Amino acid sequence: MKTVKAAGKSAAKRAARPARPAPKAATIAATTATPAPVPHYRWDELPREPLRGTISRRIVSGDRMMIAHVYLKKDDEVPRHSHENEQITYVLEGALHFWFDEDGGRELTVHAGEVIVIPSMLPHRARALEDTLDVDVFCPPRQDWLAGTDLYLRR
Repeated sequence: MKTVKAAGKSAAKRAARPARPAPKAATIAATTATPAPVPHYRWDELPREPLRGTISRRIVSGDRMMIAHVYLKKDDEVPRHSHENEQITYVLEGALHFWFDEDGGRELTVHAGEVIVIPSMLPHRARALEDTLDVDVFCPPRQDWLAGTDLYLRR
């Protein structure tokens, strides 16, 4: 039987080490003098933006990422599109059927409780198989969504 020695120092040696000195007060003051704002939202208090068909959404965006609740009724379609942003889609309720690539050759159905990661620039489209609420996370934020120039969702 092969024995394996524990890596690292023994507990006695670790306990014998001197404690690290506490940070200097000036360092603490410098990091806490101007705290960054921490925006706080409630989904049900955000306005719902109507889009094509009966699709609507609510958006929260930071400087480097954004999250959206997207509401779709059965048979709503999101037309084929692609974007530089990585996208994570988490279906909270319902189900979405996706087609990927220019020809739509790869298909996937995502049900409540499931998550997909859509890489940057991958063409995709979707159809709601039932009334659906999904959470979409984008990095970086979708500037076309923020500016209202996402025409594929507004036709």
